Amino acid sequence: MRAMATAFITHSDCRRHEMGFGHPECPERLDAIRDHLIACGLDARLVHHEAPLAEVEQLLRVHPPAYVEFLRLNAPTAGLAQLDPDTAMGPGTWQAALRAAGAGVLAVDLVMRGEVRGGVMSAFCAVRPPGHHAGRAAARGFCFFNNVAVAVMHAIEAWGLRRVAIADFDVHHGNGTEEIFAGDGRVLMVGTFQHPFYPFSGTENPAPNMCNVPLAAGTRGAGFRRAVDEDWLPRLAAFAPELILVSAGFDAHLEDGMASLGLVEDDYAWVTGKLKEVAGRSAGGRIVSMLEGGYALSALARSAAAHIGVLAAP
Repeated sequence: MRAMATAFITHSDCRRHEMGFGHPECPERLDAIRDHLIACGLDARLVHHEAPLAEVEQLLRVHPPAYVEFLRLNAPTAGLAQLDPDTAMGPGTWQAALRAAGAGVLAVDLVMRGEVRGGVMSAFCAVRPPGHHAGRAAARGFCFFNNVAVAVMHAIEAWGLRRVAIADFDVHHGNGTEEIFAGDGRVLMVGTFQHPFYPFSGTENPAPNMCNVPLAAGTRGAGFRRAVDEDWLPRLAAFAPELILVSAGFDAHLEDGMASLGLVEDDYAWVTGKLKEVAGRSAGGRIVSMLEGGYALSALARSAAAHIGVLAAP
């Protein structure tokens, strides 16, 4: 059987985004992931790529011109420009945000072409800032551009895909992604999230293409797996996606103090395996995963490695 490769896409510019001392969405998140991948020997099995800068026309498939220009003009040369109570732009933010969105575009191209070392079938984008809270014209929840949405629209517009699925297992509801794709029959979004919890959305009359599964505080792996088995998987099977995008937030981990769920590394590996099975049936194995949350550095590193390890497994 021909070996398939997993791409690892990142860029040093993603470390230059800073939102102030002590902010949980910090550059060390990427260091923790990369260091752990090296330590466990997984890094050497990945195909490494540098994230390009997203092109304006790629951003405009999701965000209006006035919003893109607003972010560009608000990027400070020093200090911070506060956009919401917990989201700020620093001198490195604009460039980092372009790299984060561009990583998803490159990842889609790689898995659609399947051209490296026997064929790239999956990709993990180790990028920041994250994206799933960013709406069409709103920066919020640490997010500026909606990276997954930019990647989805690239798959649709540049590659002609008709059915793209998004799986979001971040502890927070991906309200920006839902806002962008609600009612778009080309996209199915399945998600789990702690509720009630920031951003206090996702439960009121979701659109038919949204499969939102709120989880109560204290839910552990068994409850999460039941939601995936009973809610996600039937919807994904019926939709038969041609590509799966993952909003891979690891802040539902038991050790992450930002929230109150109780997942562990085995849960992230398990759900990745389930998504990989779906992709194998209808999407030629193609999966693109993009980093969202995860703020307890050791738990983040271990969980991301568990996720990537399953993506990279034969």
